[in-house]
This record gives sequence, C-alpha cells and structure tokens, in this order.
Amino acid sequence: QVLLIFAKEDNQSDGFWWACDRAGYKCNIARTPESALECFLDKHQEIIVIDHRNSRYFDAEDICRSIRATKPSEHTVILAVVPCTSADQEETSVLPLLNAGFDRRFTENSSITACYNELIQIEHGEVRSQFKLRACNAVFTALDHCQEAIEITSEDHVIQYVNPAFERMMGYHKGELIGKELTELPKSVKKHADLSDTINTFIKKGKEWQGVYYTSRKSGDSIQQHVKIMPVIGQGGKIRHFVSLKRLRCTNENNKQLCKSHHDKKYAGENSQSESHSFKCKNRRKDSIDVKSITSQSSDAPSLQTRRYSSMARIHSMTIEAPITKVINIINAAQENSPITVAEALDRVLEILRTTELYSPQLGTKDEDPHTSDLVGGLMTDGLRRLSGNEYVFSKNMNLSHSHLSVPNTINDVPPCIAQLLDNEESWDFNIFELEAVTNKRPLVYLGLKVFGRFGISEFLNCSEATLRAWLQLIEANYHSSNSYHNSTHAADVLHATAFFLGKERVKGSLDHLDEVAALIAATIHDVDHPGRTNSFLCNAGSELAVLYNDTAVLESHHTALAFQLTAKDSKCNIFKNLDRNHYRTLRQAIIDMVLATEMTKHFEHVNKFVNSINKPMASEETSSHSEGSDCECTANIKNFPDNQTLIKRMMIKCADVANPCRPLELCIEWAGRISEEYFAQTDEEKRQGLPVVMPVFDRNTCSIPKSQISFIDYFITDMFDAWDAFAHLPVLMQHLANNYKHWKTLDELKCKSLRLPSENNN
Repeated sequence: QVLLIFAKEDNQSDGFWWACDRAGYKCNIARTPESALECFLDKHQEIIVIDHRNSRYFDAEDICRSIRATKPSEHTVILAVVPCTSADQEETSVLPLLNAGFDRRFTENSSITACYNELIQIEHGEVRSQFKLRACNAVFTALDHCQEAIEITSEDHVIQYVNPAFERMMGYHKGELIGKELTELPKSVKKHADLSDTINTFIKKGKEWQGVYYTSRKSGDSIQQHVKIMPVIGQGGKIRHFVSLKRLRCTNENNKQLCKSHHDKKYAGENSQSESHSFKCKNRRKDSIDVKSITSQSSDAPSLQTRRYSSMARIHSMTIEAPITKVINIINAAQENSPITVAEALDRVLEILRTTELYSPQLGTKDEDPHTSDLVGGLMTDGLRRLSGNEYVFSKNMNLSHSHLSVPNTINDVPPCIAQLLDNEESWDFNIFELEAVTNKRPLVYLGLKVFGRFGISEFLNCSEATLRAWLQLIEANYHSSNSYHNSTHAADVLHATAFFLGKERVKGSLDHLDEVAALIAATIHDVDHPGRTNSFLCNAGSELAVLYNDTAVLESHHTALAFQLTAKDSKCNIFKNLDRNHYRTLRQAIIDMVLATEMTKHFEHVNKFVNSINKPMASEETSSHSEGSDCECTANIKNFPDNQTLIKRMMIKCADVANPCRPLELCIEWAGRISEEYFAQTDEEKRQGLPVVMPVFDRNTCSIPKSQISFIDYFITDMFDAWDAFAHLPVLMQHLANNYKHWKTLDELKCKSLRLPSENNN
C-alpha cells in the first residue's frame, strides 16, 4: 500500500497515482499533516511519498518526524519528492532528509514510468527487506517459546542470543551470557578436548555437526546434551553465525533431576494457563460447567501429573509397536552405555531412520546433472502443487476404432502375416513395431490372445475366448493412439516383457498360477487411458483426476480403476464374471498392487526392498549351499512368504515397464524417440498454459536425447536390472543394455543431434 502526501493535486501527484495503479498497489492521498497521520495509523502503508518541493503548505520534514514517532513506521519506507536543481546549482546533501526520517530522495519527474520505476525498485529492495525484518519479531517469539535450548553466536563464537529454555537448562540469566565468548564459560571436566577440535573442523567448513557432549552449568554440575550446531552462511558466502540446538540426555542423576525440574516448570505453566482459561470459560458461560475448571480446581497437580505419567507408561507398553519403533528403541538402549563416538554415530543413524524417505537417494547440489534432476523431478514427484486456473481434462476414448482390420474369432483365425510375426513372440528380440505396423496400431489384441492362450488365462478365469477377445478389444480401444509413447504398442511391449520374465525358471518357480494371471492382466491395463502427460503435469494443471486422487499416484490409480470399471460394465467383456468372490478379490488386489508399483515416486523403495529381501538372502543361501538342489530350495522358500512373491511381482512389472534400454538397439532408439516426443509435447503445452515446466531439459529445440537416455539408465535402470538379473538370470538383456549405453555415450561425446551414428544412418 502507498500513501501520497501532497497538499495539492498536480502532475507529480498524478504521476505517482497512475504508477500505483499500473503496479497494482492500493493508494491513498492525504492533503494535510493531520489527515496523513490519521490515514497512516489506520492503513499502515509500506511506502509513503511526501511532497518536499514547497514548504508553503506544510513542512515535509515535520510530517516525516511525526510519522516516524509512531510504532508502525518502523517497517515503512518514506520517500521525499524534491525539486529539480538547475545545471549551475550545486547538488544538495541528503543528510537533512535522512536525519528527518526519510529513506530515499526522488527528484521531481511527473513521468508515470519514472514514478513506476521508483516504486518498483523500492518494493523489490527496501520493502522486501522490511518484510523480513518484520518477520523477525515472529521468529524470536517462536524461539522464546521453544522447548529446545537455542544459542546463537557470531562467527567469532561471541554469544548474541539465548532463549529462555537455554537459561533454564544452563542456570544462567541472559544478561550474563550476551556478549561473552564461549571460551569464557566454564568447561565440563568430562568433555574431551579432541571433540572440540572435531566440532570446530566441521563447522568452520560450513558443515553441520551433531552429537552428544558434556557441558557445565553455572552451578558447576556436568550435564550431557544432544547438540546440533549449524553454520549460517551470510553475505559473500562467509559464515556469519552459528546456531546451536541443545536438549538434555536424561541418563545421569544430574540430568534426570534437571529433566524433572524442566517438566515441573512446564507443567506449572500449563496448569496456571488451564486455571486462567477455566476462569474465563466460567465467566463467559455462567450457566454451564467447564471441564477444565473442574480438573484444575477439584484435583491437585501431583495427582494429575501422576495420571499423565501413567498414560504415557501405557502408551509405551502397548503391543502395537511398529518394527521401526523396535529398531529405534534398541538403538536408544545401546546408546546408554556406549562411548561418545559410538553414541554420536548412533544419533546420526536415528536421524536417518526417522526420515520418511528412507529409500530415496539424495542428489548432490553442486555437480548435479540437469537431465537427471529433471527426470527425477518429473517422474518421482507429484508436481509443484501450484494453483492454476488452467484445467487439463482429457476425453474418454471408450469407443475408438483404430482401423478396419477385423479381429479374429480365435487365435487360429489370425491373418498369416500377423501369425508369422507372433511365432517369434517368445524371443526377447521380438519386434513389437513390426506387429504395430501389420495390425494397424492394434498389437495388444493379437499379442494378448497369443500370450494369454499360452499361459492358460481363459481356463484359469473360466471365461470363453470370445469374452477374452472382447475384453482385449475394449482395453486397447481405451489406449490413446495419438500418444507417441503411452499407447497400446507400449502396453503390448510391457505384456511381452512380462510374459518373457514369467518364462524364466526362477520366476516361474517362485510364483503361483494366480500370480501369473495377475501379472499379465496388470501389464495389459497398466497405462490404459493414459493422456500422454505425467502426474506432475496433471497436478499442476489441477486436472479432474488429480483432484479425484488427491495428487497421489494419479494416473496409476486411474488406470486400475478404469480397467475394472470397463470390465464390469458389460457382461460380454467381463473376464472375471465366473470367478468366486475370494479368488476375484485376491486377483484384483494383486493386479492393483502391481499397477501401482509402476508409479515412480516409490521406485527406490521397491528396488531396495527387493535387494534386501530377495537378492541378499538368496546370495547367502547360494554361498552356504553347494548342492545341486539349492536353487529349488531358494524358490521354495520364496513361495512360503507371500510378501516376497509380492516384491517379485512388483519388480517384474517395473522392469517390464521401463525395459526399453534393454531391447535391441533399433527398438531402443525408436522408444527413446517416442518418449522424448511425448515429453517435448508436454513442455510445449506447459509453456502455452503458463504451467510450471517440470522437465525443462525436454525442450524440443535444445534437448540432447542421448544425454537424457544416459541419465535415465544411470539413475533408474542399471541398479534395478542388476538386481533383477541376479534373480532371474537375463544375460541377453544385460548385453543389450551395455551396447545401448555405449551407443548413447558415443553420440553424446560426438555431440550428435541424431539418434544414430552417421555410419548407422548410411546403413
């Protein structure tokens, strides 16, 4: 808000008025000192412009002083408008203006643009700085009421602030500490000298340090504290302050007494507040009885405290204890009698265990690859949650007919050219694009009939081949052929990869027939009705689906929900209609779980769980057993644990979903071009709609596809397929992956814009 103080309207006051209008600022005009002060005390404007050109109407400096004398003006910027000086006049000093309370001087200029520029500069400079200063009061209020002891020192370790919790813990008054160097305070005899050197080494490098150490209270008692010291980087990238957070470790007798003292003081404060609140409640509602007033008046504090302690004891003795809680409790117990160095290391372990993203690696900030960063941001987050007026809604594709090619009545009625291609469908090098071409972009129905027939899906579901055929037609019709990547060809490719994996001996031996059926159905439906846009895009655009699924696994939830809705809608297509309730529920849950596993935000969680629960135990069993039947024993053990079967199914569909880098080079190149085109189209649309661009490197004018493929393989593919290969034994895939990676690396080194090397283009 802006306040203009001009005795009379003229070109200069009009210039500032229209400048405020252009900038979108609320503007008030005052003509007299009295009305100016009254208006300011009512509105608390951030910027005040005072006419200092003529003292005939009022004294501008007196007005400025009277405003500065008020409390709200502490964070206000005051501008003086001064007359122009002629070329032969000497420039006047700004000191009188500064002494009167002005912040800036503006030489008379009635141009709206000049006034606008001045106001904009003030907003982006002084006003924003004042906003930060205004927030400091709230920050210090929070610090004063924080239960953790907080100490702020300068870069030279001179104490500049301590909060009340620190005073209570250390037994000092604030006045005894402010301005003192830390070296002036008494040291605990239990503190190791080398620990101080370790701490200083960390914090002087700008690194955070945390751990446990002994310190001395004013009374001379040694107490043990959990301490976290954080350097604060200021102007010029230099360390300007150190912030220390401290809390007691209640292990020795002194600490326990001090903890009890803290608890009593805290409790006393709560109790007095409770009594005060009860009294107010009684006065407001004389005819009613207030529960808090009964609690505070009819029972003494110790009994209430006893009840509170007993409640906490019951909570700690509950049997519904999560595994992670047990781990944390074991570590806490181990800390009690551990050396300081071990206790510090365990503190760090506990901090990591208490985070929510246990399985997500953290990218570095300095040498971070923008391609990797964008892929992670685009695939592993649900967008920036920015509110937008733009809504992305895509139409349902339920009755699309991709071509006039007739669908076979049975698998034996397939046209010869298609049947000949499908003879090779059990090979990993099967060319899905050739099938796409000969089926006029309807590969899913034909491949589905062949694969489902091979695995006996109709027999398991107790449905006719006609029902299965109608269902495959329905699902394929709901894939968007206009998408360059997420279309029915991708679904057919994932189905093919899933069937290939199910044929591997160890996978086959680890899963039941129901698991195989669930996996093939999940692969078929896993991207149905995909709009060709990522979850991040839908969340940022405020799409109907993002709202429906609360910005969480939006597309994956939609794929499964729509697939089951379509299936149940028409009896002719309902492949589940003859299953009994229990079989259907088990199958449905397995399908949903597998499709949701393709959502990338939990990628590393799934991979790490597979490695820790499947790979490592299996490796240890294989090394300890040299008998020929050891592999059978491993798979038998997996079958005994349904959770392990779930991890295998998740890993299988995840690998099938992103197996493009493990395909033969020509197929890999085609898929890379298709996914890049889809991301380019999303970036184009984000720019058109004014949405956040979630993957900026996927700009069709500047993107390096080889770099994006290298980043994707490095960050997502290599570790996952190493783990899957260790279980399923896939030498052909791993050889393709190595060859394809070498191809992308060569293109990147040559800075080729093409997806093929010049020699490959000639061929």
